[in-house]
Amino acid sequence: MIAYLLKRAVTLMLVLLGLAILIFVIARIVPGDPARIALGPLATPEQVAELREEMGLEESFPVQLWTYLSGLAQGDLGKSLLTSRPVMDDIMAALPATFELVLFTIVLQILISIPLGVVAAIYRNSWVDNVLRVVSLIGVVTPGFVLAILLQLVAAHYLGFFPVTGRLDGSIDFDADITGLLLIDGTLKGRFDVVLDAVRHLFLPAIALAAAGIGQVMRITRTAMIEVSGRDFIEASRAYGIPERVVTFRYMLRVASVAPLTILGLEFASLIGNAFIVEFVFSWPGIASYGVRTILQKDLNAVIGVVLVSGVFFVVANLVIDLLLGILDPRHRIRAARDT
Repeated sequence: MIAYLLKRAVTLMLVLLGLAILIFVIARIVPGDPARIALGPLATPEQVAELREEMGLEESFPVQLWTYLSGLAQGDLGKSLLTSRPVMDDIMAALPATFELVLFTIVLQILISIPLGVVAAIYRNSWVDNVLRVVSLIGVVTPGFVLAILLQLVAAHYLGFFPVTGRLDGSIDFDADITGLLLIDGTLKGRFDVVLDAVRHLFLPAIALAAAGIGQVMRITRTAMIEVSGRDFIEASRAYGIPERVVTFRYMLRVASVAPLTILGLEFASLIGNAFIVEFVFSWPGIASYGVRTILQKDLNAVIGVVLVSGVFFVVANLVIDLLLGILDPRHRIRAARDT
């Protein structure tokens, strides 16, 4: 399994290198002069030429690519035209907000979708199953930004408990200087008022992000549970008099969790880059909203940096999924050893 994971790690690093080259090429062939866009229409040709030289745009394409990859190997993503700061600093400042939102979203998806999927499988073809299938379908087809606006109107305006913008109430003085995650730093510092307020701010955007994933994982869990329930080892377990609760949650769910686990891992990685609409609606200061601002300003270094960060999360998520699948399903380890 270790050899298989090392092989996968090398393969995924090559994928990440390919992604870096691809996004660099796309950013360079998109119409428009980054220097002119950064300086505005009133800038003189001399000022534009000076900035182009500073950005290295006057060099040949192979030289630009080599300079970029050399800096990337050292953790240098260049300078942002939008903020005039190193892109890596901007990303590290915005990443904790998105990372905390995505983690909270995944936890909600796990706590809601898998139990409901199990319930739907146990009571399949009953009214309970039919209601849950309709609910899951609504969650899948409802756009995230529409649900976000509805949540703002209903939960925030009429109920008045959930805030609609930001990560923390402006009256609370707190510096998340340990991990950048308010829930973790607030717990470590004993500031449970911060933890409670952070959860209140997280709840609405997390629900808006989680809805589609909840519906999808619920349906996959239901299908996997029904498929596993007809296998011989499940029938044998029941025949031996093992309690139905043990059969369902220890034997059936462990095997059936392979498919939803894969979806949840990919969902976690995709949410890092796909949360921009929800972040805009809730004024969430994360990497997705930062990425949108850089795209609108054609800030090439920042755009490439945001895409690469999303790619890194996909790579890490794939490795973690492989590891967890090997733990949950011994057949995966056997196949991995045979392939290696």
